[in-house]
Amino acid sequence: MNRLSNDDRAKILHMLCEGMSIRAITRLTGASKNTVAKLLIDAGKACAAYHDANVRNVEAKRVQVDEIWSFTYAKQKNVATAKAAPEEAGDTWTWTALDADSKMILSYLVGGRDAEYAVAFIQDLADRVVNRFQLTSDGLNAYIGAVEDAFGDDIDFAQLVKVYGNTPGAPGRYSPPECIGSQRRRVRGRPDMDHVSTSYVERSNLTMRMHMRRFTRLTNGFSKKVENHAHAVALHMMYYNFVHIHKTLRVTPAMAAGVTDRLWEIADIAKLVEDAEAAPKKRGSYKKS
Repeated sequence: MNRLSNDDRAKILHMLCEGMSIRAITRLTGASKNTVAKLLIDAGKACAAYHDANVRNVEAKRVQVDEIWSFTYAKQKNVATAKAAPEEAGDTWTWTALDADSKMILSYLVGGRDAEYAVAFIQDLADRVVNRFQLTSDGLNAYIGAVEDAFGDDIDFAQLVKVYGNTPGAPGRYSPPECIGSQRRRVRGRPDMDHVSTSYVERSNLTMRMHMRRFTRLTNGFSKKVENHAHAVALHMMYYNFVHIHKTLRVTPAMAAGVTDRLWEIADIAKLVEDAEAAPKKRGSYKKS
């Protein structure tokens, strides 16, 4: 197999970041499905490593957290009857923490929606922000213990609890319940109740759903492996934070947050993949055949 040039990698990565499916990319570029899938995996690993190493010591005033649903291999209700379903099949949740001022995704995690993942997610957020800040979450109870474990009393924490009613008329198969109101609830510290909101992070989650084929509803573009789902999320986060110019801020979120002083291009993400390939292997390591 011929090695892709950096320009070809950048072109394919840009298509992935704009929501195109792997099969559509193979039709447009002529690259094989395996080549595109491997590039996604390599880019996801490189982007996750860069985010982990460089999105540190961030100063933030207001942070919003939320979870967005998707599924791997089959929906949860169908896993029991699905043929050869892997262990991680079913509901797959992506946790995101967004700085309400810079619009940067500070932390993200792919996994389940339970206390264990909440603790890991909030602890990762705590490791990246250096100052005391105001945190807003939805009404998920798992956040309460996770925030206490990670921050103690060194945080101003509130929850926005939405109240849902019955869907009017005959509900369709995919009709969501109607939100008829919300309640702001102080949990820890002294949060400014006027800024208790999850609007920005929910809008960011909508961007994720529009820019990643794996999140598109009512299609067969869903992830078949949770690892590939996580790689796609890591690539999107890198693109969103460092490449995509926010319409209101007129800079990238990473620039607004002070994490970088320059505008990245897709070619820079492709360069991360190239650098990762060129990195020296640890002594004694080997490649499985």
